[in-house]
Amino acid sequence: MTIAVVIPCYRVADKVLSVIAGIGPEVQQIYVIDDACPQGTGALVQERRPDPRVRVLFHESNMGVGGAVVTGYRAALAGGAEIVVKVDGDGQMDPALIPELVAPLQAGAADYAKGNRFFDLEGLASMPGVRLFGNAVLSFFTKASTGYWSVMDPTNGFCAITATALRLLPLHKLARGFFFETDLLFRLSLVRAVVADVPIRAVYGDEESNLRIHRVILPFLGGHFRNFWKRIFYNYFLRGFSVASLELLVALPLILFGTLFGTVSWYRLDQANETATAGTVMLAALPIIVGVQMLLAFLNSDMQSEPTVPLGRRQGALRQAGQAAKKLRVMS
Repeated sequence: MTIAVVIPCYRVADKVLSVIAGIGPEVQQIYVIDDACPQGTGALVQERRPDPRVRVLFHESNMGVGGAVVTGYRAALAGGAEIVVKVDGDGQMDPALIPELVAPLQAGAADYAKGNRFFDLEGLASMPGVRLFGNAVLSFFTKASTGYWSVMDPTNGFCAITATALRLLPLHKLARGFFFETDLLFRLSLVRAVVADVPIRAVYGDEESNLRIHRVILPFLGGHFRNFWKRIFYNYFLRGFSVASLELLVALPLILFGTLFGTVSWYRLDQANETATAGTVMLAALPIIVGVQMLLAFLNSDMQSEPTVPLGRRQGALRQAGQAAKKLRVMS
């Protein structure tokens, strides 16, 4: 299978050449995207010509890591790539692990594979504490907003995707900033793509991250909140309606009613210096208890519905069914 590597570049002039040098012969195409880099990374790569597989693409203005990767995705698809790997240009990802990363895709077991630094406990010791905590928190929000409950390390940029999955994604709608990887997972969940976690070991040296936590935390939370409700609406009410849909419809009003009734009742009784009756307590507590149980049942259904059949296999099965139907019509 033809493999292409996309390397978004911004302030990585001192690292990118060593990254390119580490890419093995299993890769046929390398796309370096200069995202209006003030260090002239793209010009440097063109001047040094480190590898005949390299093609340099330039952005006139900075479009963010997501915008740079999308440019690379489109170029790779146009070049006939069947698998596209994204590798950052800062040297934190080992290109020697590309064969392991693409293995689930080549075997037809997944549509998208991403690195997971949480498998390697020794490697976690080298991860900065802020990143470790942030990744742990973001993992939970990502599970909820994308439906990939088995996925960890959502912000890991070392990832690979099949051309089949890429063609189904609205690339123009993907987030352009650091929310790109998470938004990509959300879009993959809408097309029911299978995602695989691949254990990797991250490398942390003297590089300086362009990510500023205080600048992205609110946009990240807003993006997760938006994607969560979009996913719920699309999957459980627009594209289908199931028992899980009913569980959610019942759970939320019950919890809301019990909480509001209990709060108002407590306030009124406190102002009147009276004690709540057993009936008042039950009327407030019972809806909350039942609502939480229904919500847990919905979450269990949501976890069980994580995609397991890759897109390639599903499309192949549909083609075979169509051919069989055509033969039956001809025979009849």
